[in-house]
This record gives sequence, structure tokens and C-alpha cells, in this order.
Amino acid sequence: METPIEWLPDTGAPEQLILLLHGWRSDGRAMAPLAQALRSAFPRSAVLAPDSPRPFTRGDEAADRDRDLGRLWYPIDGLTPANWPARVAAALPDLTRWVREQQRRLGVGPAATALGGFSQGAILSLAAALCEDGLVGRVLAFGGCFVAPPAAAPQRTTVHLFHGGSDDVIPADGSRQALQWLGELDGDATLDIAEGVGHELHPALIDCALHRLTHHIPLRTWRAALGSAPRC
Repeated sequence: METPIEWLPDTGAPEQLILLLHGWRSDGRAMAPLAQALRSAFPRSAVLAPDSPRPFTRGDEAADRDRDLGRLWYPIDGLTPANWPARVAAALPDLTRWVREQQRRLGVGPAATALGGFSQGAILSLAAALCEDGLVGRVLAFGGCFVAPPAAAPQRTTVHLFHGGSDDVIPADGSRQALQWLGELDGDATLDIAEGVGHELHPALIDCALHRLTHHIPLRTWRAALGSAPRC
């Protein structure tokens, strides 16, 4: 995948790896506001935002070559609740392979890796966490949802959900439902909803993400500490 945003620490090896996935009919450059905020908050991190390998087309090859129509992670033509999970699943092998390649290339392990995304990118990030528990330590899902109820919650990945309360593309109930499902399955998840915000990477939601990354202690960390604590 092409990577229009790849920001590395000024000196030395990165301590964290943050991977950001764009939405439908967009590209990695659209993640710049979030990428810049994360880079400023975590200067020792590597921040990457790739382009999906799949271009958006209208079916006219000659015309499509002359225009930049953006990219997408999976097609939405004829999308239904029944075929949605399969389309997302088809995009996961390339994505998870790319995530592992970046971890190896930059020398950052899964626990210190965050996978984030907006809209389709958020949907892919959530699906990747279910597909391979522990692929990353955290997921940052902006304006996304699960495409089907999860059978199990990831135990080595913390999921942070962010949504605009006025989102009319993927309503905020998608994130509310995701939080409920993960809670029922003993997962580790948080939810922030910005009222009056639509389907966008709004600065208020970016601020929420920075707060979660700097203040939320993963449930697995609490459990490990309690498990090693002396019993009274």
C-alpha cells in the first residue's frame, strides 16, 4: 500500500506505532489532522496513514484514469446487512499483513501499536481486532461500527469508540451497540460521543482520543496488577 503519511521520530527508533485508515472515497492524506495531533502528543511514535489498495471507480476506465476519485477498503454497491461481513472480511488479510510488516520494519511490538480509522477505516480496525486478538494494543474507531455481533471480545486489545451524535451516515447507535456487545463479552472498551457533530473527524473527537490514550489504563493491565497483588 502507498503511504502518503509516514512520520517518524526526529531521532532514534520509534517507541509506539500508530496506523490510521481513511474512510470511503478518501485517502491517507485525509487522516492528517488526527495524525498531526497524535504526532504532537506522542513525539516518540511513528505515525502512518496508508492509501487503501483499492481505487474507487465508476466503471469507465478511461475517465477514471483521468480523475482522482479516492479509494475504498470495500465496495458499497449492493451492500446489504447479509453481505457486509463478507466484504469486510475480504479486506482483512491484506490489512493485517501490512500491520505486521510495519511492526517488523519499525521494530514496534503489537502492545505498543494502535490501529485507528474513520468510517470504513474504523470498521476495518474493529474487524481486525476481532479477527486477530492482540494484533494491536489499542483500536481508535471514529464513526464506525461492528458489521455483525462479535462472538468474543478481544482480550489483548482495548477498543476506544468515538462518534458524532448527529452522524447520519453511520449513526452513533453503532458505537453504542459496539460498547454494549464488548461489555457483555468482558471486553475492554470506551465510548465518547460529541453531540452536534456529524460524520467527520471532528477536533472534539480527536481531543477525546488523546485523553483516552493518555488516561485510560487497559483492563488487562489492571487485571495483571490485581493478580500479582498480595491477598489480604
